[in-house]
Amino acid sequence: MNTSPIIALDFEHQEAALSFLKPFESGTFVKVGMQLFYKEGPAIVYHLKEQGFDVFLDLKLHDIPNTVKSAMTSLASVGADLVNVHAAGGSFMMDAALEGLDIGTAAGGTRPSIIAVTQLTSTTEEQMQREQLIQTSLNDSVLHYAKLAQTSKLDGVVCSVLEAGSIAEVCGNEFLKVTPGIRLANEAAHDQKRIATPAEAKKMGSTHIVVGRSITEAADPLAAYQEIARQWKGLGK
Repeated sequence: MNTSPIIALDFEHQEAALSFLKPFESGTFVKVGMQLFYKEGPAIVYHLKEQGFDVFLDLKLHDIPNTVKSAMTSLASVGADLVNVHAAGGSFMMDAALEGLDIGTAAGGTRPSIIAVTQLTSTTEEQMQREQLIQTSLNDSVLHYAKLAQTSKLDGVVCSVLEAGSIAEVCGNEFLKVTPGIRLANEAAHDQKRIATPAEAKKMGSTHIVVGRSITEAADPLAAYQEIARQWKGLGK
């Protein structure tokens, strides 16, 4: 799967997202989240694929197994390269999600890769313990969810850079570790709590990085993307 930085297209509508992407080459990996998908529906994924972009459809499904299975059966035909669920939904739900993708993928086609969200990068350990009543370390919680996802034969997880190394040790280097919360040095964290630079992410075991405002709000988004890609490849600062 494409390992270039994934640009989070957190735009209000399709026109803004497609306009933003005009300077970017075919093959760029982009993320369509809830905001854009709920506004535009599957059409936004169709348009992006027609223009040659790889698409991570980030809807974080979390419901009873049968509902998630049905949803994934539908999403399999949309054309995304990567989809996700919440690991907190449990192993039966993750099993059902994968089954739905297999059912919905056309004969001879390639099913989308599927990963599970562990703990959001906006969540702190104190918050997790107080609000979720998970009385363990955040790293152990993330690692537990990663092992559940692997047991359910998912392709990887969403985690922070801080947990990527631990997951690699237990689940292997090939198990996907998709890490949001990426910032260039000296940038504001915004609502993220567990953040890192592209170079730190590479060093600590991430297989993919997701970058939003550092690119989309930059004065020169293409130049910002290229700098992040250089650092991610170990060529930058």
